[in-house]
Order: sequence, then structure tokens, then C-alpha cells
Amino acid sequence: MLKGQTLVFDADDTLWENNVLFERVIEGFLDWVSGPEDRTRTRVLLDEIEARNAVTLGYGAGMFRQSLRECLEALNGRTPTNAENARVEDLLTPLTNRRIELIEGVEETLLALSADHELLLLTKGNLEEQRRKVDASRIAHHFRGIHIVPEKNVDTYRQLSAGLGLEAERMWMIGNSPKSDILPALRAGLKTVYIPHEHTWVLEHDEFRPEEATLVLRTFAELLDHF
Repeated sequence: MLKGQTLVFDADDTLWENNVLFERVIEGFLDWVSGPEDRTRTRVLLDEIEARNAVTLGYGAGMFRQSLRECLEALNGRTPTNAENARVEDLLTPLTNRRIELIEGVEETLLALSADHELLLLTKGNLEEQRRKVDASRIAHHFRGIHIVPEKNVDTYRQLSAGLGLEAERMWMIGNSPKSDILPALRAGLKTVYIPHEHTWVLEHDEFRPEEATLVLRTFAELLDHF
């Protein structure tokens, strides 16, 4: 087993459940605005709007709220009414008043890993929103550093290793997203652990073969078999 490594953890859908909450909101939105024959078309439209808004608005509930409103406007051909905007806010309640649900095995595994390794957390999104989630998770004390960035790309990983004076080849990025966690980290010289999540956001998918990752695990707790 490896010892003395720097383990960098993604947060959303790696340490705690996240995208499944967005999916539940989307299901409620589709129930409201689309008939059975239109659901797929409406979902494609919403995904396109989110992809566009993520570039300018970043990630998180604020961008998602704006995307739902724009999708509603596109479907109806008019600005949403106050009542419709209020309905959107009702749908968003699970996100705005959320509790953090850690993925099974996370707390115990982090505690064990911290005895032999340096742990870092790297998450992307709105600074205040991500900070609230980190605080609510009650696991921040396991990490030497918590880094919240607007985007995860090759430069993000290079800047992280250089800024902390770490050797990239002794760093492991652990996450569920091919687009944000695995592929750019590999290109920056890090090793990677891919832990797939069934509810990974569609915009986090990429052209990717799991065997490209250094390790592929089924569960978070399996990290203890390797580190």
C-alpha cells in the first residue's frame, strides 16, 4: 500500500450527494412544464441553457435558477410571471435549504487516510455556496487545505501543485467527474482515482475511458485498500 501521498478530493458527488438534488428539481420542473411527449426535448433545451450559462455565471444554484427561468421563457415565448418565478423558487427549496448527506464511508475513510497522507479538498463553483456546503459537511478538519475554484482545468492542477510546492507525481486527484477531476489532472501530471457516481451531472461527462484513470474504484471506502 502507498504511504505519504497527497490526496486531493473532489467534493460534490465524491464526498457528499449533490447532483441528485438538482435532478429531483429538474424532474419536478419537467412535470410542471412538459407533457410526456415533450420531456426529452425540454431536458435537452435546459441542458443547452445550463451549458451556456455556466460559462458566464459559473456553477451552482444561482446559475441553475437562471437557467430554469430562461428555459421557461423559451418554452412560453414570454417573460415568466411573478407566480411562475415563485413556482421556480418552490422547486429550488431542496437546494436552497439543503442538508449535506455524506456518501457512505466518507468520514471513516478520511479519518483513516489522514494518519498516513496529506489530504486536500478541491471543489469548483460559487465561493459562498461551496463554503457553506463544506462547513455543513463537518469534515473540513480532515483537510490541510480547502480550495474553491471557478473551474477545474489543467492550469488549476498545475497551479495547485506549484503553489503548495508539491510534486505532481506524488499527488492523486480523487473524484467522479471525467471532465473536471480525471482528465485535466492526468494532463497536469497527477495520478487519479475515478469513483463513478450514477448521478454525475451530464455537463461533467467527456470522451473518456475509465481505464485512462490510474485507479478505478466502486466505492469511496475502497481507497483504504490502496492508500
